[in-house]
Amino acid sequence: MTGGENILVAEKLSKSFGGFKAVSDVDLKVRRHTIHALIGPNGAGKTTCFNLMTKFMQPTSGRILLNGEDITRTKPSAVTRMGMVRSFQISSVFPGMTVLENLRVALQRKLGISYHFWRSRSALDSVNERANELIAEVGLEAFKHRPASELSYGGKRTLELATTIALDPEILLLDEPMAGMASGDIHKMVDLIRRVSQGRTVLMVEHNLNVVADLSDTITVLQLGQVLAEGSYREVSQNPEVITAYMGDEDDE
Repeated sequence: MTGGENILVAEKLSKSFGGFKAVSDVDLKVRRHTIHALIGPNGAGKTTCFNLMTKFMQPTSGRILLNGEDITRTKPSAVTRMGMVRSFQISSVFPGMTVLENLRVALQRKLGISYHFWRSRSALDSVNERANELIAEVGLEAFKHRPASELSYGGKRTLELATTIALDPEILLLDEPMAGMASGDIHKMVDLIRRVSQGRTVLMVEHNLNVVADLSDTITVLQLGQVLAEGSYREVSQNPEVITAYMGDEDDE
């Protein structure tokens, strides 16, 4: 099954922690080759919903479909092989490795030698061309042979995104990609996400409303674990309920 127009679908997705229902009957449809943002005030349930969608948490009820296939009980590693890959709020690059080495490691999965630690470095030479392409794509050529620890915070997040797209995902899930970034780095990351989204689908959780307005085709607004509104930025930003619940909360911008 291909899933048709919608690549990722949540149906009546719920998650309870004891007596607290963090996510309640959420229906979400992510259209293929679009950028879809999941937003909401603190405590809205967006992080829980995102963790459910990315399979890092199991729902209490409901189901999740990827390309029409039920992945509700599928492990994250298996979902990655199916073409859905996520990033995390905290940078996860290897600081002691160079930028090139980080990309070479990320590309090992394609070779099927991820756990062959006894093989020589030359075993990875076949991925050099693609690694260099990715480094150029994200604008890190000047840092190729420098340890990742020497990159700025924005540079580390850029490298992390490069290692994520090294897996050639069909759908990319980004967990607050702008978190902790300076304004200059934010502009660069916005441009980068726009470029790498070509031919891919992106679902992201993001607090920065300017970024959401700039990048998103569709926005889903959560409040108290439920969908409050959905549509374009223009539509949701003019929704009185959204203005009350989210837009007026300056701490979330």
